[in-house]
Amino acid sequence: MDDRASVRPAAVALPAGRDVVWVLTALAAVAVLAWAYLLADVARMEAVRAAGAGALMRMGPGTGTDLLLLYGMWSVMMVAMMVPTVAPAVLVYVVIVRRTAPQQPVAPSTALFVAGYLLAWAGFSAFAALVQWELGRLAMLSPAMAATSPLVGAALLIGAGVYQWTPLKEACLRHCQVPLVYLAHHWRPGLRGALPMGLHHGLYCIGCCWAIMGLLFVGGVMNLLWVAVLSGVVLLEKLAALGGRAGRMLSGLAAVVAGVAVLAGWV
Repeated sequence: MDDRASVRPAAVALPAGRDVVWVLTALAAVAVLAWAYLLADVARMEAVRAAGAGALMRMGPGTGTDLLLLYGMWSVMMVAMMVPTVAPAVLVYVVIVRRTAPQQPVAPSTALFVAGYLLAWAGFSAFAALVQWELGRLAMLSPAMAATSPLVGAALLIGAGVYQWTPLKEACLRHCQVPLVYLAHHWRPGLRGALPMGLHHGLYCIGCCWAIMGLLFVGGVMNLLWVAVLSGVVLLEKLAALGGRAGRMLSGLAAVVAGVAVLAGWV
């Protein structure tokens, strides 16, 4: 029998209480550690700036070590922002494993699923770090790592707003909002299937959220309040509070209007 066909939405019940507790506890611990690292990193950079040691982080030409540190910062930031949003998919994954493969070890499978998801975001982090490196090389970033060019800021806002209205955004967001349907159609059994499924789900998530992540360069990559706001937007979209068509239309319009305001010099 086809393992993928054996996983049907109607056959999957709500997660048991103990599963909810340990999954949410583990994900919360990972997210808290990532946020703690970011807080410590910001404090360190502020201390460097207060001491008059120059910019918060050297940008290109710089060294390979600088680029690795930048990549590490982005990777941890993506963990902090995205781990809370993947909780529904992880809970559904646990339920499916328990119901369809009781002999499969749940904790290692779940860890591999989450690792695959974060692996996708690690790839995005590499791209984002290179973009930031190039902006720094062109002297287009403030000490808080925000774009200093109104043209760049406006382009990011307008681009993110327009993307909210596209079919690609809607398709990727649908996968994130209804993880049961996604997993039912992409199920791969066993430990060997957990990592690829997490990776695949992460790629859909990137397709949903990449434009929002670009807005980090508008408010400041290391402006943790701004990071938290964007994290909340992503979470609300995935929970459908802002992810319906009307919500996406309004949020897209707000971003476009903000971009026009920046371009016109009104803000």
